[in-house]
Formats: sequence, structure tokens, C-alpha cells
Amino acid sequence: MNQQLTNSLLLGLAAAVILIATPQAQAADGEAIVKKARCVACHAVDTKRVGPAYKDVAAKYKGDTKAPAMLFDKVRHGGSGNWGQVAMIPHPADKISDDDLKAAIHWVLALE
Repeated sequence: MNQQLTNSLLLGLAAAVILIATPQAQAADGEAIVKKARCVACHAVDTKRVGPAYKDVAAKYKGDTKAPAMLFDKVRHGGSGNWGQVAMIPHPADKISDDDLKAAIHWVLALE
């Protein structure tokens, strides 16, 4: 009985660590991904370049549960109208994977 309880507690603890660490790891990965994917050619954390500053994006969509999906679609397929006249160019899956794009968006939206 004690071994079964110990195993259950350890399994629960391991699951909790994974759930807590995953968003932090995604955020750290997100920063590296935006650099690798060359998003920084048009965006910066604090200042507007060709596109909006990441912190401005985070502020605009703070608390919007639909934002990650909307931003995923905007980055993947491109478009204009959200941040002025300059269009967001499409970034197809052969340039940035779905998982990397999701991690990058998670990182941007977590900025304050």
C-alpha cells in the first residue's frame, strides 16, 4: 500500500512539474524562434518597426482567448488592416512549423 501511494504521489508530482514547466519552456523557446524565423526583421519587443512591437500586440490582445488562433492565422496566411497599411507577409509551414509558430505567439502574448 505504501509503495502504491508513493508511486501515485510521484506520478502526480511529475505531471504537475511538466504542466508548470511547459509554458515557461515554450516562452523561452518562443524568443529563440522569433529570432530564428527572422520575425525580428519586422518586429521588436519594445519598438514599432515595419510591424508592431511585440509588447503592443500583447497589450492589445491581453485576455482575448481567441487571439492565439487569430494571430496564428494572420502570421501563417498574412493580411493587413490590424496595425496600419503595411501587410503581414505569409509565413508558410515550410518556413516555421505549427509548433514553433504557436510557441512564438505564446511568447509574444506573455510579454508585459
